[in-house]
Amino acid sequence: MPETITPMIGFIGGSGVYDLDGLEERRWVRVSTPWGEPSDEILTGVLSGVRVAFLPRHGRGHPTPPSALNYRANIDAMKRIGCTELISLSAVGSLKEELPPGHFVIVDQFIDRTFAREKSFFGPGCVAHVSVAHPVCPRLGDALEAAAREIALPLTRGGTYLVMEGPQFSTRAESLLYRQWGCDVIGMTNMPEAKLAREAELCYATMAMVTDYDCWHPDHDHVTVEQVVKVLFGNAERARALVKAVVPRLGAPRGPCPAGCDRALDHALITAPEKRDPALLAKLDVVARRVL
Repeated sequence: MPETITPMIGFIGGSGVYDLDGLEERRWVRVSTPWGEPSDEILTGVLSGVRVAFLPRHGRGHPTPPSALNYRANIDAMKRIGCTELISLSAVGSLKEELPPGHFVIVDQFIDRTFAREKSFFGPGCVAHVSVAHPVCPRLGDALEAAAREIALPLTRGGTYLVMEGPQFSTRAESLLYRQWGCDVIGMTNMPEAKLAREAELCYATMAMVTDYDCWHPDHDHVTVEQVVKVLFGNAERARALVKAVVPRLGAPRGPCPAGCDRALDHALITAPEKRDPALLAKLDVVARRVL
């Protein structure tokens, strides 16, 4: 018989979302990982009878910039503490006129333009190639859409998120190029996060929260932190309302993910067992425990 999974819903909060309110049995927990320290302690608790965990991606008070985040430690820590699915709440710029500041986008694709980050748990001594053709879990997307509509969030389902390195905002030429590519939103944090979640066999989805029009827009050609922060905190309040609406939709015991997110490593490992590095295997104790 298929395994029955009791979900623990993990949230990774981006700029402006550093805490969750309304949790019972609320506790900040320090989690150590073989990949180093995550961005902060993890807030655990119970919401609507469902176990949840929350990690502020940049740390409380936002001390860590996007390129310095330890993405591997963050994903490992969330799985290590028991999360079965991850929802990213991420601030983004808009590349489309019809996605104004204050709008929410359930992303379904990414273009990864980052270059200064560790992007895999695997490497020399244990090589793996996972599929990220469809990098987000449609089941989580369905739940996010239903919850967002329930609380009347301005919402678009589906969109491509261009992930840039940062920490500077785009040049106008870059912004116009990404529009030509058909991208919808731009941000600095969801890669390699989504790739690592797939390697860790965690269902993953992104709710992108638009703060500005990036610099392509004639009325918004100089994005400032002050402008972004003003919208950020309004978005953060609505993001917390979204969390409260989506958790009950995901909390019931379930079977395996229909999209196969929790079986992503079934055919990914390519290194012969006798050639695998024991030291790397030890670091993969939680990420790849199902197949190792």
